[in-house]
Amino acid sequence: MHTDYSKGHSNAHPVRRALKRLSSIVVHTGKPTVEKAHRLEKQVHDFASGGLALFWQRQGIYFGAALLCGFYYSLPVAGFCYLLCQLADIFDSAVSLKVVNRKDHSFRHTRRLLAALFASNTFSSLAVAIFTLLVAELEGPAEHFTSLFFLFAAGLFAAVNNHQLPQVLAVRLVIYGALFIYIPAHDIWNHGPSYGSKMWLHFATAIFVLYFVLECSMIFLRLYQRGLDQLEELRAERDKARDAYEVKSQFVSVVSHELRTPLTSINGALGLLRDTDLSGNPQSAARMIDIAHKNSQRLSKLINDLLDIQKMESSKMTYDFAPLELSDLLDEAVQSNSPYGDKFDVRLSITRTDPGLHVMADRERLMQVLDNLLSNAIKFSSPGSEVQISTSRDDDLAILEVRDFGIGIPENSRDAVFGKFTQVDGSDKRDHDGTGLGMSIAEQIVTDHNAHIDYDSTPGKGTRFYIEFPLIKGPSK
Repeated sequence: MHTDYSKGHSNAHPVRRALKRLSSIVVHTGKPTVEKAHRLEKQVHDFASGGLALFWQRQGIYFGAALLCGFYYSLPVAGFCYLLCQLADIFDSAVSLKVVNRKDHSFRHTRRLLAALFASNTFSSLAVAIFTLLVAELEGPAEHFTSLFFLFAAGLFAAVNNHQLPQVLAVRLVIYGALFIYIPAHDIWNHGPSYGSKMWLHFATAIFVLYFVLECSMIFLRLYQRGLDQLEELRAERDKARDAYEVKSQFVSVVSHELRTPLTSINGALGLLRDTDLSGNPQSAARMIDIAHKNSQRLSKLINDLLDIQKMESSKMTYDFAPLELSDLLDEAVQSNSPYGDKFDVRLSITRTDPGLHVMADRERLMQVLDNLLSNAIKFSSPGSEVQISTSRDDDLAILEVRDFGIGIPENSRDAVFGKFTQVDGSDKRDHDGTGLGMSIAEQIVTDHNAHIDYDSTPGKGTRFYIEFPLIKGPSK
């Protein structure tokens, strides 16, 4: 089929499409900063080490090209171009050595090394382009087999070996591609041949070959990036496995400790009841029964927390959602937690209740959250102090607050506060017992209510935990 090159050069369309796909990969920067930094560091290192490994191969190519040019065209031009290519290669190799032997692995330093590689490879590409352009001038019009084949070899070499850095690959292909089109187009411009001449055939062939080089570049680039993606997936799986192992270790340590302590107390109390005649001292018997009862409750709470965590992780936590007025929870929460507060000489008080704050919630689960917040507030308060609970409205949100005036929480401790099996004071000598599960469960319950939990704290002055619920229209009276 005859193609009219005077009407838009239709064969150039595939080239533009390939360049567009390449540019879309070059400018892609959608990854998170840490992942992007790690990925870029590997790309720069792979590019530099691959370039050093190909040093002698490039030397052979430059020498062979200079030998052909000197023998068939011009010895001075061959010598000049050979020295220019050597200078560019020395610069390129020096930068690559700097990359491979780097000590600073910061993202900023990686960006500087990338800029240096970009500059050295631009210089190298221009050296090859000058060499090819001079050979094309020596060949004369319509006889550009050697120069175009040199360009084809350079482009294919870049496609195969420079795919680690899309930025560098792009600049090489732009320089080589522009010259690939310029050489036959320059002949057409100067001589104005008919459409049936070989000059037009050479121009069309150059575009076809350029498209082939671009497609090869895309193939190697996609393969390399796919390998990077797979490597990152493996690294992510490794990190998940490591985190799971750490959580398992924490689980075994915490649960064994939390089980051993109450079981020891229960066994001791029951053993004394069995081996001692307590008929003459019923108060002592009652005290031992009370110890066993309290520790059995502690065991029950631990087991319930573990069951809740398992349900949450398997997405099997069930809720009975219904319209609920938040103020209805406060009296019940204070009554159920006041005995615990009395043990620490901490008083619970309701400071504010805005009426008509209705939310969609599971009452029992919200009471579980409130019990966790209040028990923590009591536990970390000073004797004789107060824990305040309140509800208020903020635009279309209902706010539930629990405030204490105790020891407070250090900065940057959110992961420890809401993490599984973690506490802000995680030492073996901490003053307050606990599994580290309560706040993690509370956060998940709040999240499942389409709400948000957080805290403000000043060490030494106390902590304010607050939950923000979306308001709903209350039931009609």
